[in-house]
Amino acid sequence: MLKILKYSFFDLMRSRWSYVYFAFYLLLGIVLLFLNHDLSKAVITLMNVIIILIPLIGTIFGVMYYYNSKEFTELLLAQPLKRSSIFLGQYLGVAISLSMSLILGLGIPFILYGLFKSTVIWDFLLLLTTGCFLTFIFTALAFNIALSNENKIKGFGYAILLWLFLAIIYDGIFLMSLIIFEDYPLDKLSLVGTMLNPIDLSRTLILLKLDISALLGYTGAIFKKFFGTNFGLIISFLTLSLWVILPITRIVFKSRKKDF
Repeated sequence: MLKILKYSFFDLMRSRWSYVYFAFYLLLGIVLLFLNHDLSKAVITLMNVIIILIPLIGTIFGVMYYYNSKEFTELLLAQPLKRSSIFLGQYLGVAISLSMSLILGLGIPFILYGLFKSTVIWDFLLLLTTGCFLTFIFTALAFNIALSNENKIKGFGYAILLWLFLAIIYDGIFLMSLIIFEDYPLDKLSLVGTMLNPIDLSRTLILLKLDISALLGYTGAIFKKFFGTNFGLIISFLTLSLWVILPITRIVFKSRKKDF
């Protein structure tokens, strides 16, 4: 698996799209720091960008890499290799390369601007951590979609639909539910609803860490009471880890049962 991971990683790192992805975050960090002259404001702006962009890029890259490397995958399947090792190696190669582009692209300008001398360093590290979690989550979901659909058009369509649902539609449904049932106690429902969506959970964690949860009103007070504690933080990261583990488990199961 390590050899496949290494090959996939370096194959993607040589790709022009990896350089474009890295350059985008590098330029984004430089421009934000140039305009704001304030690390904390730059982190807040970055949150609004990467919370939506990272899941989209992870989903598209995951589906695209699976379909483009299908012939190479069939060649590997003819070798005495475990199916799970092949697909896990490819998945980790994609997820790690995207995470490296994110970390280096944003890390370089912030470090040069004096991140280590600032109190915002922990907020920035949380931003990168949640960004990496989202990369691993949505890349795994993309591989699941691709494994379940031989047709490329269907695969890309379902992948975009998944991102659209979790990034936009889910929030609308969740908000409507809170409005319709506003006469009932919704504390636990709002917490569970947030944890069922990795994008919402990541956004909530960053907002609370930046101490601007007051913008969320009553809901923000509930989130602050739970997610603002050490126990809530541990539960949140365990939930994000579960969002990574479950799709990976299905990749292993699906690759063993799938007829190639």
